[in-house]
Amino acid sequence: MHHTSPSGLSLPSASRRTLLRGIGGAAVLGAGVPLLSACGGSGTASDPKTVTVGSNASDAVPKKAFADIYAAFKKESGLTVDVNTKDHNTFQEQINSYLQGTPDDVFNWFAGYRMQFFAAKGLATPIDDVWKTIGGNFPDAMHKLSKGEDGKYYFVPLYTYPWALFYRKSVFQEKGYEVPTTWDDFVALCKRMKKDGLVPIAFGDKDAWPALGTFDQINFRTNGYDFHVELMAGKASWTDAKVRKVFDLWAEILPYHQDGAVGRTWQDAAQTLASKKAGMYLLGTFVGQQFTNAADREDLDFFAFPEIDPAYGQDTVEAPTDGFMLSKAPKNKAGAVKLLQYLGSPAAEESYLKSDPNVVAASTKADTSSYSPLQKKAYEMISGAKSLTQFMDRDSRPDFTSTVMQPALQKFIRDPKQIDSLLSSIERQKKTIFASG
Repeated sequence: MHHTSPSGLSLPSASRRTLLRGIGGAAVLGAGVPLLSACGGSGTASDPKTVTVGSNASDAVPKKAFADIYAAFKKESGLTVDVNTKDHNTFQEQINSYLQGTPDDVFNWFAGYRMQFFAAKGLATPIDDVWKTIGGNFPDAMHKLSKGEDGKYYFVPLYTYPWALFYRKSVFQEKGYEVPTTWDDFVALCKRMKKDGLVPIAFGDKDAWPALGTFDQINFRTNGYDFHVELMAGKASWTDAKVRKVFDLWAEILPYHQDGAVGRTWQDAAQTLASKKAGMYLLGTFVGQQFTNAADREDLDFFAFPEIDPAYGQDTVEAPTDGFMLSKAPKNKAGAVKLLQYLGSPAAEESYLKSDPNVVAASTKADTSSYSPLQKKAYEMISGAKSLTQFMDRDSRPDFTSTVMQPALQKFIRDPKQIDSLLSSIERQKKTIFASG
């Protein structure tokens, strides 16, 4: 997919291969200029031998990976997939008007709230029939991620990747550090690293999305998955004591984060870990792309964010997931259903991962024998999770996360003392945005 951060901010081309692949800015839910049009245009009768796909996979690696899937599907089904690829950010920004016009039969999209938003607006077709065929290929958490608010399925997941705390095995060995599993152990390790002359937690929030990931981890470890969902959906209040507790805990570890984070990119922060100047780094597995030297890459490992409240343990994993949806009135519905059934098969995922080895299969049935040790671990972490979240800007309204949350968290990082006024301001703006429909 595109070289964007999880919040859709374009990144240098070095990150194209790995970064997962994000999401447009504030314009996503507004009506964009209707430049995205379906391959066939509204006048053409459908060809029963062709299925059209609207794709946001505009970068070389994913584009080839998808082309491989469609070629294999054609061999098996005799159906041709006609792909209409648009620039990743353009696709995001115009998705609303595209889906309201004459969209392609099937389109690339994101699991969770992002999918539910369009399902609730009637801009997608339920695919319970597809899930009757593919359901056994996916763990329960993926089933949950693929359903609309009405309980029907609307999404076929293809690949995913987790967020976790990354570290260098050699540094932990040399210093005698142990992987922390509780908050107290985590804070103690931060203190020890600081004493040892390391930056305990590498951090770069110049593009404003990485901090969203820190908030998510502390929030669902403190308050659980259900509260995360309520808060992101605009239902829980940002002035709730539960949210205040998240910021208090964050303020406790903020002094162990790399100074000057608001002026540093995530790539530069990753270099601090690569050069062994930092002890840990919270990010998605795409951090591995900054480890270009094979020996360094083999030295990279990760662990789940530590437990804060034993009631929630380490049950929840943040794992943004990408896949496909069926548009509201597909011209070739029978062909589209066949394609979606194929996309939900282990064969389709294995084909994709051959070309793009930086992510892992969403299915538990795909062959993982070619996975690197990091991919294997990422896969185990996701398939063992009780609940999967998608990242703040995919679990909530994108206009809210980009215009309210990103600047608010940068403000908190610069000055963690004004938490109450910050939370009142977030809550006030949230009410306005979520009331606007």
